[in-house]
Amino acid sequence: MRITGVYFFLVLNIALCLPNHALGAAAPGGETPQAGTWTSTNVQHAYGLPDTKPKQKGKLTVNADGLTFTGKSSAYTIPRSSIIAVSSGNERVELWGMKGRILRMAIPNGGGLAAAGVMHHKVNMLTVEFNDVRAGYHGAVFYLSASDAERILASFSQMPPTHHEAPATLQETPVQACLNSAVNPRSVLVAAPVWDHTEVPAAYRALVYEHIMDRMQSLDGIGHVYREGEDNRQYGCPERAIRISIASFKQGSQVKRAVMGPVGFFVGTTQMSFNANITDVSGQLNVTEQLKATVRGESESKNVADSVAKKLAKRYSVAVKNFEKVRTVNSTDTARLR
Repeated sequence: MRITGVYFFLVLNIALCLPNHALGAAAPGGETPQAGTWTSTNVQHAYGLPDTKPKQKGKLTVNADGLTFTGKSSAYTIPRSSIIAVSSGNERVELWGMKGRILRMAIPNGGGLAAAGVMHHKVNMLTVEFNDVRAGYHGAVFYLSASDAERILASFSQMPPTHHEAPATLQETPVQACLNSAVNPRSVLVAAPVWDHTEVPAAYRALVYEHIMDRMQSLDGIGHVYREGEDNRQYGCPERAIRISIASFKQGSQVKRAVMGPVGFFVGTTQMSFNANITDVSGQLNVTEQLKATVRGESESKNVADSVAKKLAKRYSVAVKNFEKVRTVNSTDTARLR
């Protein structure tokens, strides 16, 4: 592939000016641990932590009491006894987002494809799964350096294990779970997705669940949206339930798409297919939706998660409306026969 002199040096300078962590090397991050406490100072909250805005930057502090994220406008602590699992992973993404793409497009004679080979960096993700004060499941994802993620994992591995009671029996149908209990109208239980049929990174699992929760809570006419394991004594039993089973998952690659040029539009995408079963306490509503999500974007994990959530919320609304129409017609017909 031929690149003219000035553009060759442009590409070369881009490669040489990339920070170490952009080329895949671990960057030093946290403060020196003192008295059992360790802090990572350069952390970004991706999604999922309660009362914390996405993309907020701050620091993560780990000690014997648990994990605390402190940002500019908020702070949230996850008690050690509430943490279910801590895991790390990464994905490689293009540098500078859309600005980087425009820069590559401006390089003639195929130079943009050559630049794509170096204009990327590795994003490291830390996923923390935990239960809130009502025993509801949460998954929070943070971006940080690889060395900091490893240090945090090591911190938890060195701490004494805590005892976690078995989660609520959410494999029961709403009918079984709500016998002899008051039902909260228009409420819905969102069970944690089942991943038995395919391997899915922890960050994707957490982001899918959290985006589904947010999309469901924003629906018109929706009641309380229950998390998996949530104590229902305050609100009453959920009227409906959504259970998701992931059938297939394929993680995409922004770098692969960028290097391949126009062909990359059709390859290297993040793909997910799943089945969603919607039921209610009457036993009359029982609908299974088969959905697929294919996503291209600057943040693969977040985009595919929200695509899944958006489609599911829409299908849920349609299924419930159709069910209510049929039930209304049946009730009217029954009344006429009387």
